[in-house]
Amino acid sequence: MASSSFHCLFLLCSLAFFFFVTPSLAKTSFKPKALVLPVTKDSSTLQYITIINQRTPLVPVKLTVDLGGQSLWVDCEQGYVSSTYKPAHCGSAQCKLAGSKACTTECYRSSPKPGCNNNTCNIFPDNPLATTLTGDGQLGQDVVSIQSTDGSNPGPVVSTPNILFGCGDTSLLANLSTGVKGMAGLGRPKVGLPSQFAYAFGFNRKFAICLTSATKSKGVIFFGDNPYVFLPGIDVSKSLVFTRLVLNPVSTAGAYFEGDASSEYFIGVKSIKVNEKVVPFNATLLAIDQEGYGGTKISTLKPYTVLETSIYKAVVNAFVKSLAHIPRVKPLAPFGACYDSKKISSTRVGPGVPAIDLVLSEGVLWRVFGANSMVQVSKDVLCLGFVDGGVRPRTSIVIGGHQIEDNLLQFDLANKRLGFSSSLLFRQTTCANFNFTSNS
Repeated sequence: MASSSFHCLFLLCSLAFFFFVTPSLAKTSFKPKALVLPVTKDSSTLQYITIINQRTPLVPVKLTVDLGGQSLWVDCEQGYVSSTYKPAHCGSAQCKLAGSKACTTECYRSSPKPGCNNNTCNIFPDNPLATTLTGDGQLGQDVVSIQSTDGSNPGPVVSTPNILFGCGDTSLLANLSTGVKGMAGLGRPKVGLPSQFAYAFGFNRKFAICLTSATKSKGVIFFGDNPYVFLPGIDVSKSLVFTRLVLNPVSTAGAYFEGDASSEYFIGVKSIKVNEKVVPFNATLLAIDQEGYGGTKISTLKPYTVLETSIYKAVVNAFVKSLAHIPRVKPLAPFGACYDSKKISSTRVGPGVPAIDLVLSEGVLWRVFGANSMVQVSKDVLCLGFVDGGVRPRTSIVIGGHQIEDNLLQFDLANKRLGFSSSLLFRQTTCANFNFTSNS
């Protein structure tokens, strides 16, 4: 009975949310099937950066991309000016959708402004890269403008007036790239950007990321339906391999309410192979326990894949053994196995080293080739791009940015599955090859 009541409440909230965001469609006769955002890689922090146009008048807001982030949040303490900003009042449908269980009845910090309004529900903007993970924040809504796409080229710009987001304090920007004013949360919740855009424009709850390995070129995020076409006319969506997304029932955010599930994306890794041989380690670490520890997630905030200590040692040992004919050089932190790059051959998919396979739940393989396993740390040194995450980390395997660059990942929230391409270098294209220059 409780499950039935929850289902009804969920439907009512979803309908209410749809009501709040769909007025945007009345402002234009054009209904996009998908949206597109460019993504760049910051050379100093290795964070992935995008820009969203928000507010009235529109302002380009520079954001760090957080794949598992609960929502969009921005710094409202400095310079947030908009004639269309609206606070989300306590008890409203917006607050319920955000999962807020706290309310500011009176804000004493200043006169009313974005981030400080009376009778407004609270959320916890989360910056996992900061020393202080979360801050107090208020839920608000405002205009967001974004470019549409047909999957091959950029199309007309479209707007929606009521995108929900968290108003955070300036202190929460700690350790983010220069000029960044918040984070673009692409996580599972209804207030994550993928769900909000889907409801606003009436397309499927689906998005895809394709991150570039170069700091001088643009990767891409697609919201909505495929195709995903990269120059010279290669539709990557036709060759995706699928595995199910796993729900971690315990939140992995810096602050959360009891009973909240994780907003991040976990997949079911069952074993790891190096050079097609299974790496021996304690496989129970790959399961998520009752406290939410363990498992495998994908992150855009970790520059390299992070492995629990025993898994890390086993993988490095197996890799070193399989590449025993290549002399090692002194390792450079944070990496443990480094080589003279002049002694390693080159292939279409990067340095000629043994492949590393993530064996997934359905027996599907996610194969990591040299371009994604090795890091060029200096002119003559290549290192295995995996790092030691310590004993009993919250998550046993965190697949980081370097390992997913030039791979297209499609997150299908409605069908709870991940589609992945493996290296696009095999297809003779890269994530930098979306045609952003086309004028439609």
